[in-house]
Amino acid sequence: METIHVKEVEYIAFRLAKERLAFDKPIPNFSTRYPHILESCLATPFQSFSKKSLYPGLLSKASILFYLLIKNHPFQNGNKRIAMTTLLVFLYKNKKWIKVDNQELYNFTVWVAQSPPKVKDETVKAIEKFLKTHMVNL
Repeated sequence: METIHVKEVEYIAFRLAKERLAFDKPIPNFSTRYPHILESCLATPFQSFSKKSLYPGLLSKASILFYLLIKNHPFQNGNKRIAMTTLLVFLYKNKKWIKVDNQELYNFTVWVAQSPPKVKDETVKAIEKFLKTHMVNL
């Protein structure tokens, strides 16, 4: 399974979000991100304990990645936009895509952002279900 790295987020996902998903509030320069939070978001899906993956399978990894990029706020602004594009890049690298209406993806992303932290596990499961429903092979 392909991972996603900080440089890919910077050169692909960040740039795409900044150029293609413009809103009232611009995305600040990549160098203004909060130190180590992005790295943690990208590493967490690939953690293991006693040689067992904490997030087995592509769906599980993609779901926790998406959740953490939204909820941990690695950037000063544009976290939802960057989370969406990073998710798409991660899925693309693993020969998958999500076939979903842009508005539905946006609404779902906002729902994840507004979810209470105390229901993290349920929210991540909802992300898995959403991705499973809309994921297609490339």
